[in-house]
Amino acid sequence: MLADWIVDLGEANGFFAQTTSVPGVAQRTGATIYYVELYPKAQARADGGGTLVLALMPLPGDVDVVLASELMEAGRAVQRGLVTPDRTTLIASTHRVYSIAEKTALGDGRVDSANLVAHAGAAAMRFVRFDMAQAAEDAGSVISAVLFGALAGTGVLPFSRSQFEATIERGGIGARASLKAFATGFARAGAPGEPGPQQPAPAVDPQPRHPQVRALVDRVRRDFPPAAHPVLFEGVRRLIDYQDPAYAGLYLDRLDAVRRLPDDGEGRLLAETARHLALWMSYEDTIRVADLKTRASRFERVGAEVHVQQGQLLAINEFMHPGLQEVVETLPAFLGRRLAGSRWSRWLVERFTREGRVVTTSSLGGFLMLRTVAGMKRWRRSTLRYQAENRRIEDWLRRIAATAGISPQLALEVAQCQRLVKGYSDTHARGLRNYETVMEAVQRGGARLAPATVRELRDAALADEHGHKLRQALERHALTVPVEAAT
Repeated sequence: MLADWIVDLGEANGFFAQTTSVPGVAQRTGATIYYVELYPKAQARADGGGTLVLALMPLPGDVDVVLASELMEAGRAVQRGLVTPDRTTLIASTHRVYSIAEKTALGDGRVDSANLVAHAGAAAMRFVRFDMAQAAEDAGSVISAVLFGALAGTGVLPFSRSQFEATIERGGIGARASLKAFATGFARAGAPGEPGPQQPAPAVDPQPRHPQVRALVDRVRRDFPPAAHPVLFEGVRRLIDYQDPAYAGLYLDRLDAVRRLPDDGEGRLLAETARHLALWMSYEDTIRVADLKTRASRFERVGAEVHVQQGQLLAINEFMHPGLQEVVETLPAFLGRRLAGSRWSRWLVERFTREGRVVTTSSLGGFLMLRTVAGMKRWRRSTLRYQAENRRIEDWLRRIAATAGISPQLALEVAQCQRLVKGYSDTHARGLRNYETVMEAVQRGGARLAPATVRELRDAALADEHGHKLRQALERHALTVPVEAAT
């Protein structure tokens, strides 16, 4: 739509216009690039009126304007050399649509938006940026209209605002909403100065009313250093939501021992352990998944995302594929162990879950089914999964304590290895396997192991899901399991 508008704008106002498209693989090498060239007809006549030849694709260093509907697309344009400081006006939306590579990374694979903005600003002669997706949503239109308005607002093209608006009006359908979005883009592009990165809001000091929760908050204030309070408050809030105040109390009990360990003087060991401990203690089991999928906030969020109108019905289908492991781990420990070793139970579960299930949570039956599973939260402490995770957490905390006596920096790296344990089902199993491999290497390395080595092993484990890079790193540092020769 945007390229068509620009072509129509030029042709209606005395310009030759040509548009071509260079296909891309969306979210991998970028979306399709639409390239437009404009040339004034009067100048063509002055040049002799011969055949006009326009380029079919953009060349680095020869582009006047780049418009990007998402921040990563702006970064890709900079990377390709299409944005240059002596010529190019870059107009981009600052919102993010995460790429496949970012979503599938085992760790935090997100590209730093602040770095993208900084590099784009350095590469462009002028950089116009704001959240155009939000502006389009507020106007009830599409992002192309906001980009078109921002293009007009920069004054780069030799056309008036009325000529831009006439182009939209010629389109007919949705013109009113598009003109509203256009006006927003026009105003934001022409505004003096551009907002920098937003500073995070200051942490709010919690003032709970519930006596048990208030006691936990008071304990944090009394027993832990102020620098760790924001992380601890969030950890307590998360674990109360996950289980109950007593579970959050166990969280603080565990951290009380950590705060007594040797530290680097900056409190990083306590803060990082607190952050990762809260994540580990709120592991994703079937109970948690069922709870999250049936919360009112989820229905509200999905409804807002698809723009449900009054009088419309919203159907939400959840695609679920639980395996034997997920089923037995949700049961009481004694029963789960018995069923896990039974060939009959494996056959029965696989028969009903081989192809997965579609649960319509917007229907009464589907909703009640998952709410029943979510209601098992009160018995979570008796489940096989809880006992397994509790054992792993205690072992992790013992390793942190043991390595802190050798080196607080080494203990910090061990604490951060919890990043490897995340997700649900197969993702969790792979992460746990890598975590245990790294912990075995820490055990073998002992006091001679450098903190940087643990960091390298952790990064290698996060680099690929198959563990090839982790094995290479272990071999490089001679930390592989020795093979004993048979005699």
